[in-house]
Amino acid sequence: MAATDMYQVFETSDLPGGVVNVVSGDQDALTKTMTEHAGVDAMWHFGSEAGAKEVEQASIINLKRTWVSGGKARNWFDEIQGEGTEFLRHASQVKNIWVPYGE
Repeated sequence: MAATDMYQVFETSDLPGGVVNVVSGDQDALTKTMTEHAGVDAMWHFGSEAGAKEVEQASIINLKRTWVSGGKARNWFDEIQGEGTEFLRHASQVKNIWVPYGE
């Protein structure tokens, strides 16, 4: 329920619409639908091993970026597991733009 309260903060901030979306419901029921949805660019799943496998298989259709735990627990309050280079690698996307010039 804390995430739904955060929605009010996001709504009154300078964030453009659609940057942060809060979806509530049963994790296993929403996993397949969100992974197959073309409007969702990436999917993180930290739940059951079966759910992680489902995310990986469903993301093949639209080449969605995924990060799954494979059913292993993750302590988000631990500095090593909840932040650092691994977290930044999955939370960031680098794109190159090629600008042709000359003849």
